[in-house]
Amino acid sequence: MNHRLRTFAPVLPVIAVIALLGLPLAPGAGGAGPADAVSGLVVLYCGIRLLRDRQRPLTPTAVAVMGLPVLGLSIAAMGASSPGAGLSGLGRYLQIFVLVPAAVVLLIRDRRDFRLLAWSFVGLALWQGAIGIKQYVTGTGASYQGEEIRAVGTFGPTDVMGMATVVSFGLICALALALGLGRNDVRQRAVAVGCTFALLLPLALSFSRGAWIATAATCALQLALAGLRRALKVAAAVTAAGVVLVGGFGVGSAMLQERISSITQVTDAPDQSVTDRYTMWAAATAMWREHPLTGVGLKGFPEHRDGNASLALSSGSDTEGAGAAFLKQPLLSPHNMYLLVLSEQGLIGLLTLAGSWLSLLVCALRGLFRTHRAGLPGLDCALVSAGLLIWQLIDFMYADIGGPSTVLTAVVFGVAASWSLVGANEEERLTAATPVRATAEGAMAQ
Repeated sequence: MNHRLRTFAPVLPVIAVIALLGLPLAPGAGGAGPADAVSGLVVLYCGIRLLRDRQRPLTPTAVAVMGLPVLGLSIAAMGASSPGAGLSGLGRYLQIFVLVPAAVVLLIRDRRDFRLLAWSFVGLALWQGAIGIKQYVTGTGASYQGEEIRAVGTFGPTDVMGMATVVSFGLICALALALGLGRNDVRQRAVAVGCTFALLLPLALSFSRGAWIATAATCALQLALAGLRRALKVAAAVTAAGVVLVGGFGVGSAMLQERISSITQVTDAPDQSVTDRYTMWAAATAMWREHPLTGVGLKGFPEHRDGNASLALSSGSDTEGAGAAFLKQPLLSPHNMYLLVLSEQGLIGLLTLAGSWLSLLVCALRGLFRTHRAGLPGLDCALVSAGLLIWQLIDFMYADIGGPSTVLTAVVFGVAASWSLVGANEEERLTAATPVRATAEGAMAQ
């Protein structure tokens, strides 16, 4: 046991960040939590290791890709309404998109570390999902259509996307492990398949349309990238499971059907939440038009919202249940990460931040194609990296950063970057060197 702990010691602090997201939060708690504090310690720990070992520095490509957002963030911080808002906003963005991801990249050393983190995502998802199912069954979840049945896990009604995000990440990792693990890993593959199907229920009971869309699109792409024949088999199994789950057992069938059908009604007959979102999107666009290059400054959206929003915007979102009293939660962001960046950081911020994400995605897909085509080890790692990144970039069209679960976004970008910028290239280099080494050894033996 001690030997295993020493083997995985560098990546254990990252696992601690993930594990802390399973702890219950105080009712109504929001913003940074214990996991955020530990993520800061992870960055410090990584820095100490770098100074002590003086090895594993980031490659120039990794530095350029992961450091690109600093430019736009610095300009937006200088344009904030106050120095305090600028510094706090800059610190938060650097934590989520630069410092913690870079630390994760430097602490992951090989496929074993990567897979341990992937299983950690699955474990957290199973824990939060189990709590969410209990909330639905016992009527102790967040309020949804007058009933306290919405599965939110330990995140509470003020972060209803928290559990849905965690479960989605776990499902994507489980599917990637099921598709990409080698034939010798029969037991792990069987467990991964079981976890994939087990996580479908809590994801459904989260009633999160954005998470459903992002997860469905990501899983479809993972299946297609892993092979068309396998994709058809898994799609048939998932469809059958969905029919049995909803049709056979009647798990929230009426509400689920209504929620699913509402996805296609966002333009015909939108509910108030959709109307609010459209109104805030329009307000964010108006802010950008007034300050096209640099935006209104970090944390400037709430201050400029009322001056740019129409009267269709409600006073806030009603939250209740899961141990919390009724609360009118103010709408302080556009719930679209791209529009939030555009409104507060302008074109410069969007090009630098989204440019970094797009570069990561290109590297992830390129590494995945190379791994799949050449039959290199680590297909599961490639599918995890690409899957998590694709999910996050799709979800950013319906959500932005904020709440206790945000620190998991930083870990996701770090995990994706570790394979996209380092792991895939290292596997290709080692595989290319193996035949040369074997030939040389054979010649010496003769």
